[in-house]
Amino acid sequence: MDIRAVLRVLGVLLIFVGASLIFPIAISLYYKDGDFTALLASFLITITAGGLLWKFTPGDRELKTREGFAVVTFGWIFLSAFGSLPYLFTDFEISFTDAFFETMSGFTTTGATILTDVEALPHGVLFWRSLTHWLGGMGIIVMSLAILPMLGIGGMQLFKAEVPGPSVDKLQPRIQDTAKILWGVYVLLTCIETLLLKLGGMNIFDSLCHTFGTVATGGFSTKNAGIGFYQSAYIEYVITVFMILAGTNFALHYRVLKGRFKSYRENTEFRFYFGIILFVTTFVFLDLLFRRLYGFSGAFQKAIFQVTSLLTTTGYHSADYEAWPVSSQLILIILMFFGGCAGSTSGGIKVVRIYLIIKYGFMQFKKLLHPHAVIPIRMGHRSVPPEAISDILGYVVLYFSILVVSSILMSLMGLDLVTSVSTVISSLSNIGPGVGTIGPTENFAHIPAVGKWLLSFLMLVGRLEIYTVLVIFTRNFWIK
Repeated sequence: MDIRAVLRVLGVLLIFVGASLIFPIAISLYYKDGDFTALLASFLITITAGGLLWKFTPGDRELKTREGFAVVTFGWIFLSAFGSLPYLFTDFEISFTDAFFETMSGFTTTGATILTDVEALPHGVLFWRSLTHWLGGMGIIVMSLAILPMLGIGGMQLFKAEVPGPSVDKLQPRIQDTAKILWGVYVLLTCIETLLLKLGGMNIFDSLCHTFGTVATGGFSTKNAGIGFYQSAYIEYVITVFMILAGTNFALHYRVLKGRFKSYRENTEFRFYFGIILFVTTFVFLDLLFRRLYGFSGAFQKAIFQVTSLLTTTGYHSADYEAWPVSSQLILIILMFFGGCAGSTSGGIKVVRIYLIIKYGFMQFKKLLHPHAVIPIRMGHRSVPPEAISDILGYVVLYFSILVVSSILMSLMGLDLVTSVSTVISSLSNIGPGVGTIGPTENFAHIPAVGKWLLSFLMLVGRLEIYTVLVIFTRNFWIK
């Protein structure tokens, strides 16, 4: 593996992230909260480090597969380390462990927080916190694909390693054109939601920050009470719609914008995804209504918001769902495993994998009755090759193996059973809040430092679809 080529690309990524600090610096100057010096110092250090890596590590111009995996994995670690600087340089007392955890949670769009009082943060740092969601949502690596080819660095291996989901959907022959299209859709959704939230009564600062958390399916809020602070049905429904859109394959959005309006209806994965939302929302709505926790409109509003938030791994909350009936809590916990569509900004296993596993189960049942029959597994009008099913089964087995081992490790740190499992699900599926002592009204501040490093690693593993990170730890990866 060409280490110099990897470091060279990491330098470019640091320059991108450093340049993005210009926006929170501008916010700091406007609000005059006293965080200007901290943000400026973070900007200068990050830009300088990136520039030095770029200048003094000339490498091969074309990245191979191994270099692609290394750039993506170490890229997220580098970005989180340097992205922690604004927290460390402010007057806000925070350890490097906590700052790294918060930044990794931001870039991986997990939304788990160690902050006990979010509203105490100065506006510039608070904006940076939400901006890490937005940058990590579609992927800083994917954004760089539009730039790296201009610098003579190939990008396809980065795209394969970073884009969420079991398949890569190239919309254009040139990979940088695909990256530009995806980011174009991303920016368009960001602008529309920001405008709609502003019209709903949010100020422009809160509108931008909550939009960043929505379209990236991240979940960082500027308020301690989350979306529930606003007590607005309009705001909850706007965010719900955009969480649904953010959990959808962005290639579908592009095709609809190009006039192919049947793309949603014709896509099997989207129909399954939307069907889950409707079915589970109906269940939770009736559960809340019959238990008389809310009125008719309130029960539907809370149900669809929370179902969508946890299914898409956004993690916003407008109510304390731990106070809901156990039946509703249980089904919400199950949703945490699912995630949104492949090619979306959401985490989790992804509904396409869930769909194909269900189809595989039915196929095996049919083979019990007809052992010699050849029964293909179809998705839409296409047959799914057996090797794809094997890959999915392997992924799911690996996911739950990591879940079990990590939960045991968390329990050894003194956490109770529910919290031990919940912290791992929350991090591995990039959700944020969970149940137990990390519920929607609580945070991760009480987790031991070793536990925070483990959860930070799980956030990275979940964000990059497990294999991308774990392959780094194999002996063959480093052998020429």
